[in-house]
Amino acid sequence: MTDNLTGNPATDPSVDLSVEMSVAMTQALTPVDAETEDFAQQIADQVESFLVALQAISREEEGGRAISLLLLELSQILLAGARLGAQADFTPDQEYQPDVGPDPDLDAMRLRLARILGPVDTYTFNFDPYDPELVTSQLSDDLTAVANEVANGLRHYRAGNVNEALWWWQFSYVSSWGNIASASLRACQSIVAHDRLDADFDADSDQVAVAEEILGIEGVDILLPEAEMTHEDGVTPR
Repeated sequence: MTDNLTGNPATDPSVDLSVEMSVAMTQALTPVDAETEDFAQQIADQVESFLVALQAISREEEGGRAISLLLLELSQILLAGARLGAQADFTPDQEYQPDVGPDPDLDAMRLRLARILGPVDTYTFNFDPYDPELVTSQLSDDLTAVANEVANGLRHYRAGNVNEALWWWQFSYVSSWGNIASASLRACQSIVAHDRLDADFDADSDQVAVAEEILGIEGVDILLPEAEMTHEDGVTPR
């Protein structure tokens, strides 16, 4: 049996039948060259790092720290997506996606994220800049959706099906999680920008107030100590 989220071996000695079947099917898969194998390993490492970090962030007690960490982790997983998007189309070995077991149960993580994000969980974004349409969503839902999408590719990779994993990561990045992760990143960056720059936003004043509350704004900078932000003459550098 494998870990429900990352696909790593679990301590339970029993083995899920669907995973056994997937591993057996790898014997007839198209061989992967060393360069592609190395690339897949790098993407798998980035995906696993994101999944582990997201679980840890959902257990954070400080909203401001959680936002900062989400900004970092979303940037990293989007880097992996950009690398996939820059590649020629990957082709799976089989017409239908092999069964690698049920999707991970991430509802507990989603609820923890919703709790720590609180009033800033709901946000609005433009789904397609070339066909404008405002969409209202929840960060907790979208972060969980991204985790579920990339975890599916990781399970294929752990089962030994590199081509299927790369195809799924690339296809799902272009079709779904790339857009969702980008929107989530922009939401987190907007909160941080308000904290750092005290900029004027077109958002409702109540929404700005709750953003300040969750970041703990009262002279506290979430990224750099105050001493590093102000010169002795009292002038704050750009």
